[in-house]
Amino acid sequence: MNWIALLGQPNSGKSTVFNQLTGSRQHVGNWPGKTVEKKDGTFTYKDAKYTLVDLPGSYGLSGNSDEEVITEKFIKSGEADLVCVLVDSSQLERSMYMLADFASMDAPAILILNMMDVAAGQGKTIDAALLSKRLGIPVLPFTAADGKGYEELKALMEKELKEPHKLLTRPQIGAEESAADGNAKYAWIRTVLQDVTNAGENEYHLTKLDNVLLKPFWGKAATIGIVLVGFLAAMLIMSPFMAVAGMIPKVLGGPIAQFLTGLHVHPWLVSVFSLLIPNTLYFCISMSAFVFGVNISFGFLEEIGFLARAAYQFDGALSKLGLQGKAVAPILMGMGCTIGGACGTRVMDSWGQKMLTMMVVWAVPCASIWSIIPVISGMFFPAWGTVLVCLGIIAYIFVLMFIVSRVFGGKLVPEETRSGMIMELPPYHKAHWKYIIKEAWIKCFDMFKRALRTVTLVSVIFWAFSFSPSGNVESSLLYKVGTFIEPVTRFFGMGWRTFMAFISAAFAKEAVLGTLNAVFAGQNTVADVAFNATSGGVDAAALSQIMSQTISGAEALAFMFACTFSVPCLMALSTTYRESHSLKWTAKTAGFYIGAALILSCIVYHIALPFLG
Repeated sequence: MNWIALLGQPNSGKSTVFNQLTGSRQHVGNWPGKTVEKKDGTFTYKDAKYTLVDLPGSYGLSGNSDEEVITEKFIKSGEADLVCVLVDSSQLERSMYMLADFASMDAPAILILNMMDVAAGQGKTIDAALLSKRLGIPVLPFTAADGKGYEELKALMEKELKEPHKLLTRPQIGAEESAADGNAKYAWIRTVLQDVTNAGENEYHLTKLDNVLLKPFWGKAATIGIVLVGFLAAMLIMSPFMAVAGMIPKVLGGPIAQFLTGLHVHPWLVSVFSLLIPNTLYFCISMSAFVFGVNISFGFLEEIGFLARAAYQFDGALSKLGLQGKAVAPILMGMGCTIGGACGTRVMDSWGQKMLTMMVVWAVPCASIWSIIPVISGMFFPAWGTVLVCLGIIAYIFVLMFIVSRVFGGKLVPEETRSGMIMELPPYHKAHWKYIIKEAWIKCFDMFKRALRTVTLVSVIFWAFSFSPSGNVESSLLYKVGTFIEPVTRFFGMGWRTFMAFISAAFAKEAVLGTLNAVFAGQNTVADVAFNATSGGVDAAALSQIMSQTISGAEALAFMFACTFSVPCLMALSTTYRESHSLKWTAKTAGFYIGAALILSCIVYHIALPFLG
């Protein structure tokens, strides 16, 4: 087996090359003992199989972060038979710093000059032959995103694995890293690039769009607006797929139920095959369609250079949470759907930043919450009271973000690894639609496969607890568990009915009103309403009359806060696991939010009890 490593700074195009070469033949996890993402995959060329390792993106190999330590150790270990160093041709001098650091490794290498199309658009030319002669290794001009030139790249890899080359020249640095060594590396870069590049137009002029996007106030407003438009575009893309997926339970449910009932199959199994499985399939297709839409929409924004401007605008504010400015896009996307926010964390530079961003995104209530909170609040409070409830929820979002950053930020993004963003804004350029759509499809299909396993498992467990053969909620296992632990849940401000709705909210927020209808009005079973969450059919006026006579305003208020800030939904949980590749950290996230929601519920209930009864 031939091992090839991809090395480069963030945004150098490593992931594009990796995905184009390996397609769906990838394995993503974490490096042993480290919260750093590990990606490896395979491809075949001329009947030979190659393993490609996408090393963690970092700005150097000085060992200041886990990413740099892992990359340095991997290259020094000799596991890689060949190292492909990728640089951004449009910002060549800055990107070459990684090569200057790598030069001390004494490993076989090739240099890939990526984004040549962007450099050409800037009027820049690069003499690849002269650069290759000076370095002593092959230099390949390349544009990873257009899908061309990969056969030439594979042929070069094959040749270099047989007849490897190493760098002939390297920076003159001391035995130990020092500030002077950085200057030596840049001096080496300037020497190597002398007469190699023609910089084109030396003076850079801000575009009309940048004159708006880079302003302190209007830039932030415009950025938020563009991100929200991108989210709406993702919703439009996913809508046709959701419409088709939504037909699955309607088309399959009835015939399957009739067929199995005719065979005298046990009612529980009938319900599993006629309701649970078709709806689980619907959930997974809908989630995958959303991932497809998000990746197309935000892949476009990233390709053209917009997300770099967004990162610049919000870096200062988000640094207080231990995050980079890039986190603004997934956080804003989380306002529409937590799934989209979790998927959007792929733009983050490190696994720790990515995981912390996902945990912060969970603090943002999705659109589904805002469709049920006003309804429940209106059952107990006047209009001005409902406004106060919503304002209280909005205020607590920022409190919870701060708490999450303090509890987990030190572990995921240690203080010594944090720094402000130092970046050159990339030039605007055309998007490569073929690449964007292909990437979106690969991620969509991967999401579907993983979600099908996770969602099915959790759905079966929830179904077993909530199923009632008689249709009466009191004959379900969920009711028995709920009433058994009610003395405990009462302390947190919820009786068994609201606590059951709290549990169902972790499955799907849309199921909350249906669950409340089932446990208070006795209509349908919890299982039915949870798996037909979007079908509606709840009489809000009748439910309001029953609930207002059964529970206090303090319990209703505690329930609303607990429901809003608990686990967003089962699909968000599945997406977080898919994106983090860590069962431990997904479980930590879910456990923290469930615990924090119960503590919040307890505080709200006991504060509100003297005033609301």
